[in-house]
Amino acid sequence: MLTDLSIKNIAIIDTLHVSFQPGLNILTGETGAGKSIIIDAVNLILGSRASSDLIRTGADEGVVEAIFDLSGQPSILAGLDEMGIECDGELLVKRVVSRSGKNRVFIGGGISTIAILAELSRRLINIYGQHEAQTLLRPENHLLLLDGYGGLIQLRREYAALFDEYRRVAAEIRGIEEGEREAERRMDLLSFQSQEIGAAQLVAGEEEELLKEQQLLSHTEKLLLHSQEAFADLYGADRAILDRLAEVKRRVAEMAAIDPSIGSLLASIETASIQLEDAALLLRDYAAGIEADPSRLQAVEDRLELIRRLKKKYASDTAEIVAYKAEIDREIESLRHREESREGLEKRLTELEVALRAKGEELSGRRSEAAQSLKAAMEKELSDLAMKHAQFHAAFERLPEPKPFGLERIEFLFSPNPGETPKSLAKIASGGELSRLMLALKQIHPESDVPTLIFDEVDSGIGGATSALVGEKLKRVARCQQVLCITHLPQVAAYADRHFKVEKQVADGRTTTAVALLGDDERVAEMARMLGGVKITDKTLEHAREMIEAAG
Repeated sequence: MLTDLSIKNIAIIDTLHVSFQPGLNILTGETGAGKSIIIDAVNLILGSRASSDLIRTGADEGVVEAIFDLSGQPSILAGLDEMGIECDGELLVKRVVSRSGKNRVFIGGGISTIAILAELSRRLINIYGQHEAQTLLRPENHLLLLDGYGGLIQLRREYAALFDEYRRVAAEIRGIEEGEREAERRMDLLSFQSQEIGAAQLVAGEEEELLKEQQLLSHTEKLLLHSQEAFADLYGADRAILDRLAEVKRRVAEMAAIDPSIGSLLASIETASIQLEDAALLLRDYAAGIEADPSRLQAVEDRLELIRRLKKKYASDTAEIVAYKAEIDREIESLRHREESREGLEKRLTELEVALRAKGEELSGRRSEAAQSLKAAMEKELSDLAMKHAQFHAAFERLPEPKPFGLERIEFLFSPNPGETPKSLAKIASGGELSRLMLALKQIHPESDVPTLIFDEVDSGIGGATSALVGEKLKRVARCQQVLCITHLPQVAAYADRHFKVEKQVADGRTTTAVALLGDDERVAEMARMLGGVKITDKTLEHAREMIEAAG
């Protein structure tokens, strides 16, 4: 639901803010007061094309902001989530139009695009009037409207599920047919790769162990020389470190006999002597265990080279290469059984085609029944709305093959006058007629996912008792959805839950548009103006008051 609309520097609007409520929100005012500008501003929020001509004279940019309460709209919130837009139940949409042409869109506080705005806004508001982007003007919407009216949404979903499965299976079969030659080439390639990897008998982690072994084998001479020399320095050579350390230990022992305070120093030297002796013995044993093995070194290097080649071709390490082999082995198995798969798929496709046709024919029959009922209901409603001779029906076009929505395409045709052949709504319906068509449709099928409806010129060309019927019908629609309606008729305005007056004001030589929520007395006065024109009498005021009471 639209709760707040703010407009700045659009046409003759300087700064304007309006708060709307659920129910029927009526906007009235003199011709030229700026009611159409408010519709233009809302269209900017809906993603319509922006022109710098809309910007108020003297301003560099115009701004329109709208706040929507979506706390009771789980489907819209889910759609926002899919679009990556965060919303805690209240959504701010902002459109900035600049003379430089650098127009900006903000949704939920973040920068967005016109395309996303247009996709989002069609779920939030529908405007019915003299505007091109209308639900009824798009024939692709007519089938969904008819299915909604006829209670066929579930049947349509069942058909769509069958169609999706049919299309998926058909695509698999086409893939098999188109890929026969490619499959053979693929089979040869995968078989070679599997055999090459399998012959290597790789083990995860093997390369790391081989690299360590290669490091040792390629440096045996250096390891032997250094270990032998280190042993000699510690133990085996003349004046070895351990011999000299023994002399140091003897001297410190004599010192400790004289001065016991250095006993700890003697202990440290003894410990060091033991550790160095152990190290010397370890070096001796290590040197004894070193043995040059050129053949093993060559084998290790050959193995590492094999692993490097496989890594270059298939993956970054041995574990990934082993995993890749398992993957291609599964694909090989699948390719070997593709003929069996194709036969099964063709059988499944035949079954699906029969089921799809049957479901499609059932849906078509139900649609035909719904179309007849819709025609009668719409023509009755249109007759109540001063279009007594209007004709309305759904034209069916049988499609050469099943489509996601059914076996036919449907378009609503309309003729407002006797003797005229019904034609496409986009070609024949005026703004006022379009509004009344949608109002009639909402009377007979009020359910909708769009929370806010705006009717512009719904009262065009009507008056008297018919206009009161329009107001009553708008009131009924407003029980299910928020309705904003611009009207010139007091009989329609009498049904308002909230009545706003749009008027021009002049200040400092500049004209601006203002919108005010009317209190009870102000509302009576505005109704009297609509009834009596320039001269308002007590009788006119009384008449206005009676109309409001009667509508209530």
